[in-house]
Amino acid sequence: MKKENIKKIVLAYSGGLDTSIIIPWLKENYNNPEIIAVAGNVGQADELEGLEEKALKTGASKLIVADLVDEMVDEIIIPALKMDAKYETYLLGTAFARPVIGKKLAEIALAEGADAICHGATGKGNDQVRFELAIKRFAPDMQIIAPWREWDIKSRDEEIDYAEAHNVPLKISRETNYSKDKNLWHLSHEGLDLEDPANEPDYDKPGFLEMGVSPVQAPDAPTYVTIDFEAGAPVAIDGEKMKASKIIEKLNKLGGANGIGIIDIVENRLVGMKDRGVYETPGGSILYAAHEQLEMITVDKDTLHVKQKLAVDYADLIYNGKWYSPLQEALTAFANESNKFVTGSVKLKLYKGNIIPAGTTSPYSLYSENLVTFGESDYDQGQAAGFINLWGLPIKVQALREQGRL
Repeated sequence: MKKENIKKIVLAYSGGLDTSIIIPWLKENYNNPEIIAVAGNVGQADELEGLEEKALKTGASKLIVADLVDEMVDEIIIPALKMDAKYETYLLGTAFARPVIGKKLAEIALAEGADAICHGATGKGNDQVRFELAIKRFAPDMQIIAPWREWDIKSRDEEIDYAEAHNVPLKISRETNYSKDKNLWHLSHEGLDLEDPANEPDYDKPGFLEMGVSPVQAPDAPTYVTIDFEAGAPVAIDGEKMKASKIIEKLNKLGGANGIGIIDIVENRLVGMKDRGVYETPGGSILYAAHEQLEMITVDKDTLHVKQKLAVDYADLIYNGKWYSPLQEALTAFANESNKFVTGSVKLKLYKGNIIPAGTTSPYSLYSENLVTFGESDYDQGQAAGFINLWGLPIKVQALREQGRL
């Protein structure tokens, strides 16, 4: 569709630097179309404040805020937790949110009779792929506009110049102009001094960390927390039952206060370049640690080892934007099946950025103290000799061949 024929556009709107200037840019470059701003509420909390007023003032016809928190948590985060899926130690915070946002953009665009969907992801990053694959799944014929792949703006400084020239209010300055993404699960930091891996992040700089404090500033006394799981999903904290999103919310506070879940990594982007980022994932880090502790005593060796291999594929799939795919459905079925006995309680000690196991119990435990004890037990140690003879037979035969004794 030609630009002049695009009359209505649905915009993925966060109110951040990119999407703030996209509204006036679309008005100028797409023949003054109607712009419906859509904000996906994925738990970014105060970032939604004042969003409607800002969107309307900069040219949108309306703002739709879609509550996607529980959909993101229940349908994507919990299966990933069951699989222990990590992408190069990254707990997939941004990648978790993009599929549900892309799906909702497609649904709203179809309902509103829009001609196109627009997003603010750059041509260098992963999010352009995540958004657009979700849109293609639910609105395959919808035109997609990605200004970063079209406009002449070359940097975030130039974006600020554009915002100032068009009277677009911003919450950031050139000095605090990190590229950030926030949701219930995490907060990412990219850009500025972080672009050079030789620079140490200034975790103690006021305003840098938002979900907690650095381990240096964490309390000198540890905090204990007990998490209950049923079939691999968290169901309670310290005996108090609550839904998964509320569990994450509470663990964010506990973890953040103790300097938990801060990582500094250089990851391999889907588009082929390496990227340095600092991530805050306090509650998620606690949940992953607790889940892995419970799996140690409830999942058999063969299943656990296969799951550890599949976790890499599952994380790649999520990271690369292919959540809405047949492979995801198959791997999620495996995650659910392999977690059917992952039920029990895990006690953890949180101390200055560390997550320390403090006791694990389960009614489905495979751990037998009687079998493993150094004391007297029912295990017949003499049986090991026959096992070793059979297990080592191929090695023995190879040695005999080399000695010419076969």
